[in-house]
Amino acid sequence: MANREVHVTFPGRIVIVGFGSIGQGVLPLILRHIGTSPERITIVTAEESGHGEASALGVRFMNSPLTRDNYRRVLEPLLGAGDFLLNLSVDVSSLALIELARDKGALYLDTCIEPWAGGYFDGKLSVESRSNYHMRLDALALRSGAAPRSPTAVLTHGANPGLVSHLVKQALLHIAHDTGVGTDTPATREGWAALAHRLGIKVIHIAERDTQISREPKRPGEFVNTWSVDGFVSEGAQPAELGWGTHERHFPADGAEHPSGSKCAIYLQRPGASTRVRTWTPKAGHFHGFLITHGEAISIADYYTVRERDQVRYRPTVHYAYHPCDNAVLSVHEFAGCNWHLQKSKRIMCEDITEGIDELGVLLAGHRRNAYWYGSQLSIGEARKLIAYNSATSLQVTVAALAGMIWAMENPQRGIVEPDEMDFERPLAICRPYLGTVTGEYTDWTPLHQRGELFPEDIDRSDPWQFKNVRVV
Repeated sequence: MANREVHVTFPGRIVIVGFGSIGQGVLPLILRHIGTSPERITIVTAEESGHGEASALGVRFMNSPLTRDNYRRVLEPLLGAGDFLLNLSVDVSSLALIELARDKGALYLDTCIEPWAGGYFDGKLSVESRSNYHMRLDALALRSGAAPRSPTAVLTHGANPGLVSHLVKQALLHIAHDTGVGTDTPATREGWAALAHRLGIKVIHIAERDTQISREPKRPGEFVNTWSVDGFVSEGAQPAELGWGTHERHFPADGAEHPSGSKCAIYLQRPGASTRVRTWTPKAGHFHGFLITHGEAISIADYYTVRERDQVRYRPTVHYAYHPCDNAVLSVHEFAGCNWHLQKSKRIMCEDITEGIDELGVLLAGHRRNAYWYGSQLSIGEARKLIAYNSATSLQVTVAALAGMIWAMENPQRGIVEPDEMDFERPLAICRPYLGTVTGEYTDWTPLHQRGELFPEDIDRSDPWQFKNVRVV
């Protein structure tokens, strides 16, 4: 059983927008670890899901879908200076809610940058404008003109994006120690980037394998997942995106660069849910995952860029490599076969899960010891013992959202902040009791392993960690 320490006392109100699997999972964590009370929390959501939980916990529940036209009218009476807006919604603009929170003097956190409804699937928009790179640029642009000590707004702080940025920093320190590279814990962005460069990190995979299974098999015409179906299909239908490293020699034929910003990332002219990559985790070994776009692929690549004057001297390639539960893989296959039109029925696995783990971590490769994975191995059994209303997958997200909230409450005037810019030790300490086994493991695996045995392949044997070798074609 995780401890029940109250990490921070918060006198303000808390408004939770969206109450799907992540909202339902984070609420008991908030009541356990933040000094607040149920009557100071309000849930604003577009569906009835979770109403029973809210009532049982004594929390106000408002079924009031937010739109461009009504979001201020609904939320403004609920927020004031010193309150907290926790955005766990889909189809509600993160930028709109960030500005509202700032106007009201409230703190803010989300787990991804969301557009208004339809923004992910609008065929009239360019592929580039539907990318996370573009949405991140718009969010960071809100820093312009803001007061130096404006209310803290934490962007994209769930498991990933979010927790994984803190895992990267801890992994870098482990690798430095194990390879004899002397270093203090860096205190600046430039220091962390210089350390990654010194260590020779070429690639950072957010490598995740979900093996949870349900007593109820997926039915035809049904999309099944261990977390938000709408969230997964939205990001799966976005273009595949990755931070683009300076070691790369083979630009993808279907790749494209961005016209503005730091240009730390590229995108492919295809959905992430139809793009697969090779990766490795300790329990699963090597496997194929989906190259789903995520904010951390861009923010981590940007954060660890080494520049000399106007030239980029070093940057790692960074991307998500996700193998969801087997029911979700079948669901994605059917979703793709319907030309990316969502099935009529949706189901979130939770109480029906019988066994399995979510193995989520970061794989840092190209250094002196080849590759090092560091992360969480959390089983469904452990998750159920730790806290109610969670699966292994949701708990890794919800405890990270909790940690981001606590960090914002303890640092209330930091303006807009990305996970990479936060102090990594505090969020990790809050999360660790809920992450199951937290471990690091070196491997000699590379994406060239067992390649070309049955058929000839176009690979670059001079450098295993070229994206050309990682991508499955």
